[in-house]
Amino acid sequence: MKLKHVSLSVMMMGATSIAMASGYHFGTQSVSAQSTANASAAEAGNASTIFYNAAGMTKLEGTNFSGALNLVAPSVEYSNATGNYTVPGSTPRPVGGAIAGTTSGKITDDLIAVPQMYLTHQLNEKVTVGLGIYVPFASETEYQRDSVLRYNLNATSLKTMDINPTVALKLNEQHSVAVGVVAQHAEATLRQYANHGAAVPGGLGGGNGTYDGYADVDGKDWGFGYNLAWLWDINDSTRVGVNYRSKVDHELKGSAKWSRSTDVLAGGPGNAVADLVKSLYPDSEDASVKITTPESLSLHAMHKLDRKVTLFGDLTWTKHSRFDVAQLKYGTPKVSLPAVNQGDTTYLNPQWKDTYKISLGGAYQYSEPLQLRAGIAFDKSPVPDDNHRLATMPDNDRYWFSLGGKYDLNKQSSIDFAYSYIHIKDAKANVDGRCTSQGQTVCVSSQTVGTANYKASAQILGVQYNHRF
Repeated sequence: MKLKHVSLSVMMMGATSIAMASGYHFGTQSVSAQSTANASAAEAGNASTIFYNAAGMTKLEGTNFSGALNLVAPSVEYSNATGNYTVPGSTPRPVGGAIAGTTSGKITDDLIAVPQMYLTHQLNEKVTVGLGIYVPFASETEYQRDSVLRYNLNATSLKTMDINPTVALKLNEQHSVAVGVVAQHAEATLRQYANHGAAVPGGLGGGNGTYDGYADVDGKDWGFGYNLAWLWDINDSTRVGVNYRSKVDHELKGSAKWSRSTDVLAGGPGNAVADLVKSLYPDSEDASVKITTPESLSLHAMHKLDRKVTLFGDLTWTKHSRFDVAQLKYGTPKVSLPAVNQGDTTYLNPQWKDTYKISLGGAYQYSEPLQLRAGIAFDKSPVPDDNHRLATMPDNDRYWFSLGGKYDLNKQSSIDFAYSYIHIKDAKANVDGRCTSQGQTVCVSSQTVGTANYKASAQILGVQYNHRF
């Protein structure tokens, strides 16, 4: 397709390029957990246990509140980028002329603030209820408007919020279980460029790259899932737990609003295709895509060596293979010139793999009010290889290094604080927008190809206030 489309599926799936865990996940929903690189799910030390193991609510007396704020400083830079148009007439389309534009830059904001909030209430000795409101996914990426990769993606923003009411039951002195409902709201925007100049013959002052247009896209949806948890106190020193979070289905519906080059619509060289461009890329058109965020299963443990030292461990499996393929439907079918029907569907074929994350951490009670904490983690990326890495999410394996602590202000209140550095392995993306690369002969696609190298890292500073009423 020579006239470029806009991709909500790329927006929703790829907007999490600065997410601090592999795949979609933001990476931390609690500062106390962040301080151990998320190894302390079995601790149940405050109300944020709702996310990591809700059965831990039975360990909290009375009414408990935890409010957290994470300040994220991401850095995702691309370099040595190339982009090429492709030549129609054969399958697969051969690489054609180079796309002119910027070949390097930073695609993330300097600082992002992410809040989390949890509340638990003990109804009686057996039953505790809770509510978590937290951000599982939050990110923003933006290439320069003249980037050589602009036809694949130029800017994305994704904000999600989970509302998670949960109830926990203490079966006996050793065993507790919990079940909750997850209501997830997703809101996303996208800016993506279109190669309208391809519809104008070069001899008329047109051709590839001469009349770029772009679309601003927005979409939102509510999806629903559930969480299950079990916690077992083996003895006074050792505790183990299991936490399951279900998949969440979304049907993201939105609109694409097109801004087109005035030249291609005026009485100049673009006049012959002005009506076609207007009809294929109207001021506003519908767009929708069905996606499924993955389920996860966590096994975790806590062991007290003595009165001062506690060790933590967590192993989490995530079914990222849910993002195997995705299909985006448009309200207006697209064609190229000469008029060949290209359909109304964009296909993505990332072929993500299931992943695991392993975290190890510890805590040392330095003094009566002060506890010091630390942790490390390895988080496996779901991207199988360079050919399946989205330019919008140059995801790769990552390593967490976290330090922090907890300070008791009094018997009812405490403050958690944490700093994390996340090292992300260098990555390369081979971007292929041709239909054949997606296993299709007909598709809505830019039909451009490109490459880029990526360097990425992140720093997270967190503070959390805990209070028992």
